[in-house]
Amino acid sequence: MKKTFKLSMVMLLALTVVLAGCGNKKSESNSNAGTEGGKSEVKIGMVTDVGGVNDKSFNQSAWEGLQQMKAEKGVAVEYLQSTKADDYNTNLNKFVKGKYALTWGIGMSLADAVGSVAKQNKDAKLAIIDAEVDQPNVKSVTFAEHEGSFLVGVVAGKMTKTNKIGFVGGVKLPVIERFAAGFAAGVKAVNPNAVVTNNFTGAFDKPDLGKTAAATLYNDGADIIFQAAGGTGTGVFNEALGRAKSGQKVWVIGVDKDQSIEFPDVTLTSMVKRVDEAVKRVSQEVIDGTFKGGHETLTLKDNGVGIADTSSKTVPADVLKIVDEYKEKIISGEIKVPEK
Repeated sequence: MKKTFKLSMVMLLALTVVLAGCGNKKSESNSNAGTEGGKSEVKIGMVTDVGGVNDKSFNQSAWEGLQQMKAEKGVAVEYLQSTKADDYNTNLNKFVKGKYALTWGIGMSLADAVGSVAKQNKDAKLAIIDAEVDQPNVKSVTFAEHEGSFLVGVVAGKMTKTNKIGFVGGVKLPVIERFAAGFAAGVKAVNPNAVVTNNFTGAFDKPDLGKTAAATLYNDGADIIFQAAGGTGTGVFNEALGRAKSGQKVWVIGVDKDQSIEFPDVTLTSMVKRVDEAVKRVSQEVIDGTFKGGHETLTLKDNGVGIADTSSKTVPADVLKIVDEYKEKIISGEIKVPEK
């Protein structure tokens, strides 16, 4: 009798494990309940665009910001990774219906979905990076990408050996056009003889397209490429790494976060966009009870954009001094950086 009972318990436990592992997920999720740094009942959710949470770019930076909130404030944080545009509404609604204190949409691609969900759930609090959503319960955070891109353009213009420089973008959206325009303006400010060639891949999640675009630019003589393409930009780095192994000296300028950490051998500098700090700041407003809908743009003056601190490893001091001079001119208003 005891043997039968023990066998039944084993079968029951096995069945429980199997059932727990079942389920057809449309998008990847990660639950990271806050336990460090004290406990909190606040839950914050984040929905990525199709670039994914490990895009080495702004999705990853946003998630790192939330993980810091978990460690420092003890909030519960979770992300849902969208694999296609149709996932956006579904994923946002999961957090909203789950009564999360704040739901983040990361990327301009989520603008319509955030606006729709916010309109249908007026008591919910939402926030979005890289887009402006005109709903009273949405906090929209954008960045002066063109200002930071101008600075890395100065680096490229001073350091190119061929006077041929490339730009690889993802989808041709206003935010990506700001990157391209600011970068070209920075190059021209210090090197009128340099030619900047743009290549928009049309995707943020296709590393193969980024690799092909980079190969085309490098084959045409470019020795520096600035990429603003999310996950697609990984392909730009892969192409540069392959060429570096064969002895060709080429550089990539990273975007959104310091990409020299991931690709130290070929990263000249990075245009850093402090998505992590923006996410932390707005999330803290929810915790403090001061959250308000609206729009804010973080600029050079706000330290919302800039160049990576590690740039001194690869960029000469005299070039960095010139970068600082232009930074001050932009902050003072002496230089107005174009957005298109």
